[in-house]
Formats: sequence, C-alpha cells, structure tokens
Amino acid sequence: MPSNESLAREILGHGTYLCVRADGGDVRQAGAAIPALAARLGLRSEFEPGETPPIESIAFLRRREAVPGDLADEDVLHANWVIHVASKAAEPVAEFCGEVARLLAPVARIRMLRGLRRPRNYTGAAMNNWAYGHQVVQQPGAAMPNAFLVPMSKTADWWRKDWMERHTYFLPRYDDQGRMVNEGHALVTAAGIPCLLRRTYKHALEPAPAGEYDFVTYFECADADVPTFHEVCAGLRDVRRNPEWQFVREGPTWHGRRVASWEELFAP
Repeated sequence: MPSNESLAREILGHGTYLCVRADGGDVRQAGAAIPALAARLGLRSEFEPGETPPIESIAFLRRREAVPGDLADEDVLHANWVIHVASKAAEPVAEFCGEVARLLAPVARIRMLRGLRRPRNYTGAAMNNWAYGHQVVQQPGAAMPNAFLVPMSKTADWWRKDWMERHTYFLPRYDDQGRMVNEGHALVTAAGIPCLLRRTYKHALEPAPAGEYDFVTYFECADADVPTFHEVCAGLRDVRRNPEWQFVREGPTWHGRRVASWEELFAP
C-alpha cells in the first residue's frame, strides 16, 4: 500500500483559537492587559489586514450564535468570545496563550483549540490553480465581518486508509460510462471559493488524541455570503454528493462577528 510517509510534514505556522466562556467575573477587566501583551509579541490585528495579511496576528470575535455538532463540546458551543492568535513560530503563541489563561482563569473557562499550518498534501498544480488561485484573501472586518469556527475530526476508518485512497474523496467520481456519480469535496465547495476565506489548522498528531480535534477549520465572509457558507456546509454533509463526510465528526459550529479590539468585544 502507498506509504503515508509521502505526505508533507513541514510546519509552516502555529495557531490557537481561545474560546472564552464567562464564569462569574469581569472578563473585560481581567483581560485589560491583553492588548499590551499582543503588542509586545508583535501581533498585528486581522481586522485591518492590509494588502498582505499578517502572519504574526491576533483577532477578536464576539459571539452571535452557535449550534451543536456530532461531538459535544460545551466550552466551544457556549463560548462568549473567541480570540485567534497565530505566528510562524511556536513560542509567541504559547506565551500569549499561557498569559491569557493566567489572566482570565479567575473569571472564565478557556478552551484552547491548537493546531499547525502544513503544506497542502492533496493539491496538484491544476487543483491549486482551480481551488486557490482565485480564492478570496482576508479582508477588513467591516467588509467581511462574519467568522465561523468549525472544529472536526475524522473517524478511525479514515485514518486506516492510505493517502491515495483518501485523495479520491476530494475529487468527483465517475462510472464506467464517464457519468459523474458524486461531486466530491472539491466541486461541492466550489461556490465558496470566491467569497469564503478559509483557514485550517491540523493537529500535530494524526489522529488527534481523545478530547482534541484533527482539524480546526475557520471561515470569514460578508453578510451577503452567509447563505453560501451554509449551502457549502450542507453540501459537504450530504454523503450522496460528498462521500468523504461519512468519516467526519464535527464539533459545534460557532458564529461570531469580527471586532477591532479587546474593548469592542464587550460593546453593547
């Protein structure tokens, strides 16, 4: 069987989503030092990404709603706020997360969804041009204010497959007469390419340990494109169109609004 050792393992960056759930105290005041911490670590705001979105970055997300998934996770489902921190190096992310945990521990529950950016393993030149060549890049928060956090894991059956078999689930499948049997992941998500910012972190281990997620996926979009996000998700979950999803178990889908600062998280 084809060896999974052929897959790329380089680490391109580190990121964490801190899901913060109020727990009987003044979260705003307890975290008053967070902006200064971000500045000291050289983290730029994703709310105004500029022409080149930052690699060393921070984002603040305020809850709108959340719906449960296959995997119960109360601290994600009921998070009031989410903070995203990212860096090419592990140390700034670890320092930020450790200090925020210390500051907020007396007043909030914090669930940290950690992951790595790795090279794309199932993307050749043509697929890269088709799926990523024209994808939307991060826009200012006012233009694309919606943020969706969707952590997920694959089943044990998925991880028993070799990489070539896994690859087939991302592409359309055809019968012996050349008729398309199902669309696969790539075609099902085509409507989102020009309007949904996508980011995926992978766990350092495959599969992830119990209580962690294999993948932490994240999306941003304009208000007008929220229906497209839900249509893409519905298509992915339809195993007749996308057989891959029989091997997927989702955590909660958390919907928030991007804001420019720590203080704006608490604005009325």
